Amino acid sequence: MGYSKKEEYTEETTEALIKSYERILMEINEDPNREGLTKTPERAAKAIQFLTHGYDQDAESILRSALFQEDYSEMVIVKDIELYSLCEHHILPFFGKAHIAYIPNGYVVGLSKIPRIVDVFARRLQVQERLTDQILHCINDTLRPLGVAVVIEAAHMCMMMRGVQKQNSLTTTSAFIGEFHKEETRSEFLNLISSNLR
Repeated sequence: MGYSKKEEYTEETTEALIKSYERILMEINEDPNREGLTKTPERAAKAIQFLTHGYDQDAESILRSALFQEDYSEMVIVKDIELYSLCEHHILPFFGKAHIAYIPNGYVVGLSKIPRIVDVFARRLQVQERLTDQILHCINDTLRPLGVAVVIEAAHMCMMMRGVQKQNSLTTTSAFIGEFHKEETRSEFLNLISSNLR
């Protein structure tokens, strides 16, 4: 037997969501029984549960599961972390990249855990500003590092598909704490995330 990843959904929640999506289809004058839509309420019910499964996860526990004592006190950066989230105002996607740095203070964290906590907070109904702060404070409160920096760049479908319909706009948010309040440290971080070191 090879590796397999299984998605699990709560039956009661799924059934309630299916009924809700059937009602939505009828409200927009669609027929949920026509061939192309017969499975849509079930697919949508499972999709919304997947896209918001961050509510069921504990980001701090994820970080604590891979903390290692290490005498390293220089900047650690994980950049270009893909993120996908849902805007809480219209339940439309926004997506982009997160760039995260911290300066260890006796402990480092397994590198894969940083993208995982991005997903924990992104897989909720969000605004980009809150998402940026939640990632920053989770890392700061759990690792107690000398400093944390987070920059997120994202495109918002609620601006692209509706409303102002601006196709090429990006939103950038940033949050800094500790050593990253110093101009020199912050500049080093911003230069590194904007450079191509490959």
